[in-house]
Amino acid sequence: MFRKTILVSLFISSAMTLGVATPTAAASKSDRAREAIAAAEAKLQAAETLGTATDAPRDTADARAALATAKEDFKTGDRDPAIREAIRASALADTAIGITQRHKNDALVSARNAQQVTADAARNQLAIAHDQAAGAHDQALAAQQQAATAQQQAAEANVRADSAQQSATASAADAAAARNTAAIAAQTPPAAPMVETTVTTQHPSGSHHTTHTKVTRRTTTTTGSVAAPSDQVTTTTKVTPQ
Repeated sequence: MFRKTILVSLFISSAMTLGVATPTAAASKSDRAREAIAAAEAKLQAAETLGTATDAPRDTADARAALATAKEDFKTGDRDPAIREAIRASALADTAIGITQRHKNDALVSARNAQQVTADAARNQLAIAHDQAAGAHDQALAAQQQAATAQQQAAEANVRADSAQQSATASAADAAAARNTAAIAAQTPPAAPMVETTVTTQHPSGSHHTTHTKVTRRTTTTTGSVAAPSDQVTTTTKVTPQ
């Protein structure tokens, strides 16, 4: 492809030379040689400014050698070889410029691709970081909910503990009261039972009877008239515990 470029450049340059070679009133072969050498030198300087010495060192060196040959031929009076070498130097400079430009384009494409890869990686990392942040947020919410649940359970446990303590206090008070009552009951002697005695005396002569009733707690006492031997006496005793 480079050889084709050189041939095309040579063909164009040759056509330009033939066009220049047409006789004109003020043109001469020396002028054409000078113009060709100046054009080749300007093009070679532009090529070297673009960096062809690095990207296309062989073509640049060949262009520099052809230009030097053209200048030497011009000094020795060989105008036609000088024109041909100057045209060749321009063609080689064009080839070097094309190679350099292609390298620059390739480097630009590579840089853009690398930039795209970097941007994609940055977006992926950002997405991962976003997902991690969302997961951390969810974990924080879950932890808050767990803490709230634990706090509620602790409050309920405190309520149950207070209730149990109150029940234990009430039970202790009831037990103390029961012990006090038992102690008082143990210190107080039991009340004597109430005894009710009823004595009925019946006299046969007049069918007259007499009833005496006396209530005592400890002893039973029967009072009344002494019954005659012929009287019928009935005694009834009722004991009521206290």
